[in-house]
Amino acid sequence: MPHRFTSRAVVVGDRAGTVVLDAVVDVEDGLIRWVGSAADAPPADDAEVTELPGLLMPGLVNTHSHAPMVLFRGQGEGLPLDRWLQEVMWPREARLTPEDVEVAMTAASAEMLGNGVTTSVEMYFHPERIAAAVGRTGARAVIATPLLPLPGLPPFDEQLRAAVELAAGAPGDGTVEYAIGPHSAYTVPLPVLRDAATAAREHGLLLNLHVAETATEGAGLLAEHGLSVPALLAAHDVLGGRVLAAHCVHLDDGDLELWAEYDVAVSHCPASNAKLASGVAPLRAMLDRGIRVGMGTDGPASNDGLDLFADLRLAASLARLAGRSATALTAAEAIWLATGAAADAIDRPDLGQLEAGRRADLVHVDTRNLVFEPVGDPGDVLAHLVWSGASRHVRDVWVGGRQVVADGVSTTVDAEALRVDVAERAARLAAG
Repeated sequence: MPHRFTSRAVVVGDRAGTVVLDAVVDVEDGLIRWVGSAADAPPADDAEVTELPGLLMPGLVNTHSHAPMVLFRGQGEGLPLDRWLQEVMWPREARLTPEDVEVAMTAASAEMLGNGVTTSVEMYFHPERIAAAVGRTGARAVIATPLLPLPGLPPFDEQLRAAVELAAGAPGDGTVEYAIGPHSAYTVPLPVLRDAATAAREHGLLLNLHVAETATEGAGLLAEHGLSVPALLAAHDVLGGRVLAAHCVHLDDGDLELWAEYDVAVSHCPASNAKLASGVAPLRAMLDRGIRVGMGTDGPASNDGLDLFADLRLAASLARLAGRSATALTAAEAIWLATGAAADAIDRPDLGQLEAGRRADLVHVDTRNLVFEPVGDPGDVLAHLVWSGASRHVRDVWVGGRQVVADGVSTTVDAEALRVDVAERAARLAAG
């Protein structure tokens, strides 16, 4: 049945920061059919009409997450990345069961939906259980099967073959897409990275890996090969095709030029990078070179949140500090990084904007609160979203036209029961 949403404002989610006041969004068969001013709207005919006391915006796209790590939230506090991984994360992850991952992902997915995140890019173990979890919550996910040299995992060639086979069985309806996720150049041998990239290109899959997250992770490779990690990836035919590089904190001008040349997309994760003291990524320099950048939370054990609105505020703050300019990242650009730009970064033109023909992933933010006043012009709406803490005002969420959050509560899963289940599993994993 056709559905019409009316709202105080619609944030389109495009590069221009378009805001339509007193607006209408028409939805049918899971797709957006019309967006614009109520004064110009076509007749509603037999559409069900929902009047919303706030604004509508696109579902946010989280371009980098390890969401099942809600099981380890807050663990290893104060450790740098290398020690955090080796001493805390990897030993506990070795005890994970497939059911642990599915329960944790279900809880994390419900949490993200409540924060307005309708799509996330996940890199974690048991990808098929992650797919089952988002099937329960009603979210979307791009799921990168990880390639890692950890005890208990099969050889790399078997890991890669399994990743390709899993991707071949994706449903094809836009809900779940599989990708290949070699962890990084400092954990995965270069020949394996090359084979993974070749397989990704052959099958049209996203290749997702971590690059230049810390200042020292590429030191060994630089000493051995005399090249930075981006240059090394280019030399070994890893770049090209659909490549999404997470973090990219420590890149020089030459590295950025390579990223632009090969059209490598970047997941910008400022909260994780700040918490682990990894550094501040050169966001403005990336954008000025036309590099595709989308916002990411990273995992909830290194952020420790899954709140992309909070990360938008931090991204804008850090960019302005780094550039010593209050215009280094505007509110419109920040919203773009979590909506249309994020969809572009993962090559999903069906997501990220409220535009006719795209999927009806909608977020209603209730603006009946002092933090959203005053509104003198449409640009104020964007400023309030970025700077005034919007996630706590997310009231309703639809994915493909289906309501998955109503008045702040999941309509698909029991979030409180999941919280208890996650707590019990986390305690078991911590105990060893």
